[in-house]
Order: sequence, then structure tokens, then C-alpha cells
Amino acid sequence: MTSLLATLFDRLLDRIDAGLAEGSLTATLPGARTRRLGGRAPGPDAVVDLVRWRALGRLVTGGSAGWYVAWSKGEWRSPDPTVLFELFMRNRRTLGGAGRAQGAMRLLRHWRNGLRRNSRTGSKRNIEFHYDLGNDFYRLWLDPSLTYSSALFAEPVVTEESLEAAQARKNEAILDRLALPPGARVLEIGCGWGGFAEAAARRGLAVDAITLSAEQERAVNARIATAGLTGVTVSLTDYRDVTGQYDGVASIEMVEAVGQEYWGTYLAAISRALKPGARAAIQYIAIDDAIFEAYAANVDFIQRFVFPGGMLLSESRFRALAEQNGLEWRDRHGFGLHYAETLRRWRDRFDAAVASGRLPKKFDQKFINLWRYYLMYCEGGFRGGGIDVAQVTLVKGA
Repeated sequence: MTSLLATLFDRLLDRIDAGLAEGSLTATLPGARTRRLGGRAPGPDAVVDLVRWRALGRLVTGGSAGWYVAWSKGEWRSPDPTVLFELFMRNRRTLGGAGRAQGAMRLLRHWRNGLRRNSRTGSKRNIEFHYDLGNDFYRLWLDPSLTYSSALFAEPVVTEESLEAAQARKNEAILDRLALPPGARVLEIGCGWGGFAEAAARRGLAVDAITLSAEQERAVNARIATAGLTGVTVSLTDYRDVTGQYDGVASIEMVEAVGQEYWGTYLAAISRALKPGARAAIQYIAIDDAIFEAYAANVDFIQRFVFPGGMLLSESRFRALAEQNGLEWRDRHGFGLHYAETLRRWRDRFDAAVASGRLPKKFDQKFINLWRYYLMYCEGGFRGGGIDVAQVTLVKGA
């Protein structure tokens, strides 16, 4: 039986080998046999110790979610999983379905994920699952501004620039896109812990900030009060329930929590909220259009374990919906490697908090391992180029 499994899984390794157009994978297999896959062109050089064949079985039946389960159970290990994730993302087109769930399990998980759709009640439940882990948790490893989205570093990206300074640059870039005078009214859809709202208030703008997280609502109110600023209101409001019109709309990495089913609804809400000729500034995360269909047909590691209801954008589909809603797409700027650097710094801070015992006691080792894996997984995806973060200006017709 063991010999038969080895033969079957060797065939899967053959498929992975054939799909590695760039970079290489050195794998130590059960029984101490070693195989080197790829190596045809420069790229990431990953190392994996495959402790049990069952890890590959989980990869076949569960895709990236199954691969995480195998890692959590010690069925595979690597000195740097980030490089492995980068390697697979770099070769996303040539690998095809080698790293995605197959068969009945894929259909079952897709059906179960559908139960987490972002209806009004579902959105609140999904947001609470991720963000209401507690402000004390996020404060330990985000930068001092409590910003949970990609920073925008100066080019070239250097370690000397602080994460806090790069996050401030990101907020200023969004504000520059809106190009509003003091006194103008801005709607922020998905306000996080208030970094953008504070920056906007310091420019003299009036901000209506909305969130579905009670933890974030409390934090923003406290932040604005501590800063001695006025003109910022924050409320627990679904974007679909916004009324009135604004001089500008900002939304920073909120649309990933909307889901493909509701992209048009989200864009229609932005269009309604904008005065004629006004602008929205959006920061979003998109996955390569070439693999979007396969991605959308599966339930990946993040959707299953970290952010239920989440969905990265297909930029071409999202842009088409924006234009259908009367929003002109302008000045798109992508900066995916900036997100990779942001994630690396978050992981360093997270590891330091764990090492010093500062994490709240309710978070056990299983949780710690999950979040460390999540940060590595995301960093590798951005370094591999298949995932990008971008800012764009959407202009409503006059």
C-alpha cells in the first residue's frame, strides 16, 4: 500500500515539476528520498520536508486549505514557507490545478462557503469573526497608527523607512486622489481603526466613517477624541444602507470583504453616495485574471480559516462593473511588493509579541501558528506576483 501511494504521489510531483517554469523545489520525501523539481529558470528556491505522504493527499483534496492543515499537523515543514508560497504563485499559470482542491471535497467546501455569503447579517458575522479578535491583539503587531492595509513606501523600498511613515504616505495618496478643499464631506467605507479618518480630519475634511466592527467603532471614537479633532462621525453601518451624497468617498481594502456576488452592489452604493463629478479613491487587492476562475471555484486557506466571505478582485470584472455604474476608472497604481514588505514587518512584530509573551492568554499555540502561517502565505503571494494591491480613482459622471 505504501509503495502504491508513493507511486501515485510521485505522479503528482511529476505534474508539479512540469509546471515549475521558474525557480525550484527541493523536496525530502518520506523514507529520506530527495527530489528536485523545476530548476529550469531563475526564481525562488524552496525547500520542503515532506514528512508524510498524507500531506499531498490533503493538497489534492483540499487545495491551499488542505495544505495548511497538513502543515499544522506536522505532515510537512520548511525552513521558510514564504519562499514556497512565492514559488507556487510565481508559477500560477503553468501549474494549473496542481495546488487546487479536486473532486467532491471541492464541491462540498464551495457549498459550505456559500453559507458565509455577505448578506447584511452575513457581512456582520464575517467581519466580527476577523476584526473583533480585539483591539489589544491588533495593537501588538500593527504599526502605531493601527493600520491594517498595505503601506505605500518610497521607491525603492528600504528598511530605513518606518512602517508608520509609509502608512501615512498611503493615506495621503488617497486624500490626494480625492483633491478636496477643507470643509468637504467624505464617506469612508470600512474605516478600520481610524487612521485615514484622522488624516482626513487634519486636512479639515468632515468624515462619516462606517464599519461593522464594534471594536473598531470604539477605537475610532477614542482616537479622534484623544487627538482633539472634530468633524469625524463613526457608525455601525452597512455600506448598502448609506444615504445622502458626498464630495468624495474613500475605501481602503474593504472591497475584499464584499464578495463577487456583491461587487455591483458595492459600486452602485459608491455611485449613489457621490455627487455628480465627485471622486472615489479605492485601494483594493486583486488576483491575476488568468487564474481568477479557478480561484473563485475553490475555497482557499484564507476563506476557510481566516476571513470567511472574503474574495480577491478580478480587476477586469470589477472595472467593468464600475463603468456600468457610471464610474470612470482613472490612474490605477499597483504596488504589490510594498504589501509583501508590509506583511514581513507585521510578521516580525507578531513574532516579537509572541516571544515576549504579550499576546492575550486566550490565543493558544494553534491560533499563533495559524496567524503566522497567514502572514507568510500572504507575503509569498505578493512576492510571487499573482496578487497585487492597487489604488484607483473612480470619477462619477457630471
